[in-house]
Amino acid sequence: MSQDYKDTLNLPQTAFPMKANLAQREPGMLADWEQNKRYHQLLERTSDWPSFILHDGPPYANGQIHIGHAVNKILKDMAVKSRFMAGFHAPYVPGWDCHGLPIELQVEKKVGKVGHKVDARTFRQKCREYARKQVDSQREDFKRLGVMGEWENPYLTLDSSYEADMLRALATIIENGHLHQGVKPVNWCFDCGSALAEAEIEYQNKTSPAIDVAFDVVDPSALNDVFGQNLAGKRVSVAIWTTTPWTLPANLAVTVHAEFNYALVRYSEDQYLIVAQDLAADCVARYGRDSAADVLATTLGESLDLISLRHPFYDRQVPLILGDHVTTEAGTGCVHTAPGHGQDDFVVGAQYGLDILNPVDARGVYTQDTELFAGQFVWKANEAIIETLRDRGMLLHVEACEHSYPHCWRHKSPTAFRTTPQWFISMDNKNLRAEALKAIPQVRWVPDWGQQRIESMIENRPDWCISRQRTWGVPIAIFADKETGQPHPDSVALMRQVADRVETDGMDCWYETEPADMLGDDADQYTRVNDILDVWFDSGVSHYAVLQKRDQLSVPADLYLEGSDQHRGWFQSSLLTATALYGHPPYRQVLTHGFVVDADGRKMSKSLKNIVSPQQIIQKYGADVLRLWVAAVDYRYEMSVSDEIIKRVSDTYRRIRNTARYLLGNLDGFNPTAHCLPVEDCLSLDRWAIDRAASLQDELIAAYEAYQYHHVYQKVHHFCSMDMGAFYLDVIKDRLYTTQPDSLARRSAQTAMYHILQAMTRWLAPILTFTTDEIWQEMRKTMAPDLDELLLTQQWYTELEKLNDDDAINQDFWSNMMVINQAVRRELEGMRKDKIIGSSLNASVDLYLDEALYQQLEPIDNELRYVLLTSAASLNPISEAPTDSKDIALDCGTVRIVASVNEDSKCERCWHQRPDVGMLDSHPTLCGRCVVNVKGQGETRHFA
Repeated sequence: MSQDYKDTLNLPQTAFPMKANLAQREPGMLADWEQNKRYHQLLERTSDWPSFILHDGPPYANGQIHIGHAVNKILKDMAVKSRFMAGFHAPYVPGWDCHGLPIELQVEKKVGKVGHKVDARTFRQKCREYARKQVDSQREDFKRLGVMGEWENPYLTLDSSYEADMLRALATIIENGHLHQGVKPVNWCFDCGSALAEAEIEYQNKTSPAIDVAFDVVDPSALNDVFGQNLAGKRVSVAIWTTTPWTLPANLAVTVHAEFNYALVRYSEDQYLIVAQDLAADCVARYGRDSAADVLATTLGESLDLISLRHPFYDRQVPLILGDHVTTEAGTGCVHTAPGHGQDDFVVGAQYGLDILNPVDARGVYTQDTELFAGQFVWKANEAIIETLRDRGMLLHVEACEHSYPHCWRHKSPTAFRTTPQWFISMDNKNLRAEALKAIPQVRWVPDWGQQRIESMIENRPDWCISRQRTWGVPIAIFADKETGQPHPDSVALMRQVADRVETDGMDCWYETEPADMLGDDADQYTRVNDILDVWFDSGVSHYAVLQKRDQLSVPADLYLEGSDQHRGWFQSSLLTATALYGHPPYRQVLTHGFVVDADGRKMSKSLKNIVSPQQIIQKYGADVLRLWVAAVDYRYEMSVSDEIIKRVSDTYRRIRNTARYLLGNLDGFNPTAHCLPVEDCLSLDRWAIDRAASLQDELIAAYEAYQYHHVYQKVHHFCSMDMGAFYLDVIKDRLYTTQPDSLARRSAQTAMYHILQAMTRWLAPILTFTTDEIWQEMRKTMAPDLDELLLTQQWYTELEKLNDDDAINQDFWSNMMVINQAVRRELEGMRKDKIIGSSLNASVDLYLDEALYQQLEPIDNELRYVLLTSAASLNPISEAPTDSKDIALDCGTVRIVASVNEDSKCERCWHQRPDVGMLDSHPTLCGRCVVNVKGQGETRHFA
């Protein structure tokens, strides 16, 4: 009667489930962490560690979070948690940007516009309520991602303390001489009804009417000497080209380049045109004339300076002037100039003392005193202007032109340059541009191209327009002289007084306090400025309002981390305000990540039906799988996501989880205090596994330091699937299951597994925040109750010892054994497919090695079968190989593999087929070593 030997095996046992059920399990873990104040415990226990400060760039408090939000917050969380593991105290204070037009527009839909159905105070209160609801909604989604932080006390730009600090920061910037009022062209959105910052502009293609217009010379005889022609009584016209016909009512000049040659071209019997000589042929062809039309004469542009022209449809004379911005890339080389509607026009107009004419109101409608076009919306007026030109014989050509044009990033509508009184932070008056450029190289930019990108933007940006003509925002809090528009001479002190009131009573106090209460007898001379601050100023001074104000934070922060669009946004506004305030950047490092696209590289959009939401991923797979995807992608570029991509990442997650589960299961009953062996006493293969983990840990720490999370993902995945799953754990399974529970062979393997599990759990803690905590708590419950409850307090594992390269059985030895192991597997897999064997234990393998490899591996000959997972195996010199065997060239050397069916009996307990099965009558179904393991002193292993 056969005996049941199952109870003599050390089979793995663990409560750690194979099926993760993350979507169901994670919310309960979050609730437990929140109830036990896990984040604050972590801060308390690490309070005496050196600090690492990641400053949160505030997302906008409007709408449900999308996959881009998730990427950003998870990257930040991985950065923070990896710093805890590296021994840093790394508090994380999340924030929200709560002012601005998107919120204002949402509230307008519900309560109407200010001044129509609702007063300004009520409107602002509704904006606050709306923003806070959005914050509450987004906060829950961010917490669900496993992101830890001070969620109960975030920074909000609508908090009165933050609003007050904005004004205090502005007061210091004014005190340092950086603010000025100016009448300058600004990008204006007619839908917003406000000026826009550079960061609020995006360029899209737009189709516009491109027209060529004739500006007649008032006195052609004035050109006689210029061109050496008698032009008295002739019609001579300067041809301009523009894609903005609507700006012609504001035309006050035509600009040419002093150093370009200009041609006098015969256009018809009755008319001559002046155009740049380099463009003359193109112009004549565009006008449908003979391309060989006569060029009567040429002259340098400087000789045309101040020649008077007639406006094409107004009774107005305008001068020809000179400007360096004129090019011959397109058009006519003669530029229509309206100082009220263009930056270059404004600059050259100021040089010539031209007036600033802006006949367009904030809604994009011509003012009532605009001759011919009063009350018309500018885009629609293009056709009316073209018809007027045609009727008056001034239109030379018209065609549709598709070109890149600035658009409002919120409304996606085209903007216009309008010259209006605004408040600016000057880039050059007090050397802000130069100081900012000097500060940029002091910062580490990740990736390094970020430095060149922001340098280019700072070099070329105009003065920063910080005023907006809206309701929901922080008032600039300046009293301006009614006649000159200049700020009150005590503006700095007054603004600080206002800030103190705002902190106590809220920002409505600015609008409700009588000027006389602050200005006394001067009140009649000044008016209250009701413009609000640009929202990029709101977030741009967060280093002042948050980092400087909270005890555990400081300026400069160690890291700012945002999307690549923030070089023109938050990175830049923060740099400029910090430089204006302190003279140094607000950050030591800046990390930039790309945008999320679908598997085909397309931007996510509702119309393409390719949106993948973080909520969907979490509901199906759990937050840890989403986090693992974020770690897997190279954030320096566009990040592709799709259901198929997430599924593949989920497969990787299962591999990692199952590796941890296997380690936990085989550590059942293991007490590290009593059972851990000194590493030097462990078997050679176990020492190799510990060494492999030690070397990998060095690589992972370096990857975390460099924020290269995709390298962490790749290396840990390879370790679990190849080093562990395809080799080490397979090889030691027999030893773990069949040797005696307290044998050196089993305790050695368990020692290595314990060290590896300790290390691997820490490696993954910044990424798999739920799963690693689940592993950690299982370790505490089953084998090491003295471990700290908080994994992030443990830092990187320090008990991993490396092999000595001088030892005979070293890394190189086991690397070669891995290569041979894989080669044998391939050979046996062929036999399995041909149904010659069922499993590798049905086979015997003889290896024939070249001399160097044979000499190196010969010591393991007696335990080779355990490494190859066969019932029998031998090492032999290649000179003894059968003549019909073939060389296999491996990285480690030349090998011949001769595999055959093993005909020995199968051991009931270990399943190896051995000649000594049944040698003992009392155990007729066992091999010799199993008998020793069941009833004797136990087998001895030296290597594997």
